[in-house]
Amino acid sequence: MPSPGPASPAESARRPVLAWALWDWGSAAFNAVVTTFVFSTYLASSLFVDPAVRAAANGDADDPALVRALADNASAVGIALMIAGIVVALVAPVLGQRSDGTGRRKLWLGVNTGVVVLAMAAMVFVEGTPAYLVLGATLLAIGNVFFEFASVNYYAMLTQVSTRENIGRVSGFGWGMGYVGGIVLLLLLLVLFIQSFGDPDAGGLLAVTEEGGLNIRLAVLASALWYAVFAIPVLLRVPEIPAQDRRVRVGFLRSYVVLWGTLRSLWRDSRQVLLFLAASALFRDGLAGVFTFGAIIAAQVFGFTSTEVLYFAVAANLVAGISTFVAGRLDDRFGPKRVILASLASLIVLGTVMLFIGTSQTGFWIVGLGLGAFVGPVQSASRSLLARVAPEGREGEIFGLYATTGRAVSFLAPGLFALFVGVTGDTRLGILGIVLILAAGLLLMLPVRVKSAVLR
Repeated sequence: MPSPGPASPAESARRPVLAWALWDWGSAAFNAVVTTFVFSTYLASSLFVDPAVRAAANGDADDPALVRALADNASAVGIALMIAGIVVALVAPVLGQRSDGTGRRKLWLGVNTGVVVLAMAAMVFVEGTPAYLVLGATLLAIGNVFFEFASVNYYAMLTQVSTRENIGRVSGFGWGMGYVGGIVLLLLLLVLFIQSFGDPDAGGLLAVTEEGGLNIRLAVLASALWYAVFAIPVLLRVPEIPAQDRRVRVGFLRSYVVLWGTLRSLWRDSRQVLLFLAASALFRDGLAGVFTFGAIIAAQVFGFTSTEVLYFAVAANLVAGISTFVAGRLDDRFGPKRVILASLASLIVLGTVMLFIGTSQTGFWIVGLGLGAFVGPVQSASRSLLARVAPEGREGEIFGLYATTGRAVSFLAPGLFALFVGVTGDTRLGILGIVLILAAGLLLMLPVRVKSAVLR
C-alpha cells in the first residue's frame, strides 16, 4: 500500500487552528461548568444556607430569611471574583509582556491551565454545607485568576494561527468550539451525574448520591479531566514564537517600568486602542455578569432546578455557538466594531426585558436564549479587533493589558448586582446593574476607530 502523501498547504494550515481551538473547546469545563451553570450556582444554593434558616422556611421559597441568605451566597461569589480581578489587574500585563520576550507563550499557557485544572479538581472537597462556602469561593477565585493568565497567552497565539484576512473567522471558530464543547460536556454531566433517573436522592446514570452535593462535586472533577485532555493539542501542534521575533526579556519589577512606557506610547500614538481597552473593560465585565449571575437568577427567581439549569445551559450554548460561528464571518466582512455594537445593543434591550417577565420560566427561556445569542459574538469580535490592532510581536503584552483593563473594573458588575439585590432584596433586580455596565461600554465603544497600534 503506498504511503500517504504530504498534507496539502490548506490542510497543514488548518491543523494548528484546530489544535488551538480545542483549548477553547476544553475551556468550557471552566467557563460553563465552574463559573456559570454548575459550581457557582451550587455555591449560591440553599445547601450553603444555615440549616436553621432552611428549617424555619419549611419549604417556602419566598421566606424572607431564606431569600436574604441566598442573596448573601450570591454576593460571596461576587466578592470572590472581585478579589480575583484585582490580582489579575496587577499581574496579567507583565506576564503577557514577559511571554512575548521569552517566546514561551505555550509553556505558560500549559502552566496556568494546569493550575486551573488542579483548582477544579480540588472543588471535589467542597461539601454542600455552610462551613465549606469560603473554601469553594476561594477555589473559584484561584481558578479565575489562573484562567485569565492562561487566556492572555492563548489569545496572543491567535496571530500565530491566522492571517489578517481570516482572523475574525478563526477567532469565531475558537469561541464557537468553546460553546460546542460546553454542550457536549454539559450533556455528559447531566446524564452521568445530575439528571435523576428514578431515585430522587441520586443523580445520573451513575446514581451518585446528592447528599452534600457529591454528584455536583464529581461532575466538576470530571470536568477538570476534560479540560486537561483538550488542552494538550495546542501545546503539541502550535509552535512557539520564532527566536528572531522575540523581544528582550527584562526583570519582573523592570517589567512594570516597560508597562508604563507602553501605556505612555499608546496614549501618545494610539489612543484609539486605549479607548477600546476602556470600553471593552466595561462591556466585558457586563458579559461576565450575564454569565456568572444568569444561572443564579434562573434558580432563585424563576425556580429552575439544577437539572433545568443544565437543560437551559445546553440550549444557550447551542444558540451561542451557532451565532458565534456566523459572527466570525460577519466580523471579516463588516468589521468587528459593527458586530460588537449591534450585539451590545441587543443585550441591553433583552436584559431590560428580563425585568418585566414576572416569574414565567417560558419568558426566561426566550429572553435567556436571546442573551446567549449575542454574548459570544461580542467576545469573539473583541478578541479579533485587538489582534488586528496589536503590533506584531507584542500581542502577549497587549492582551495582558486587555486582561488587566477587563479586570480593573471587574468589581463593577458583581458590586452593582450585589447593591441592587441588597437594597431591594430581589435577586432579579441585580440584572439592572449588569445592563447599566453594558450600556456604559456601548457608549464608550461608539467613537472607537479600528487602526493598528504604534508602540515605541
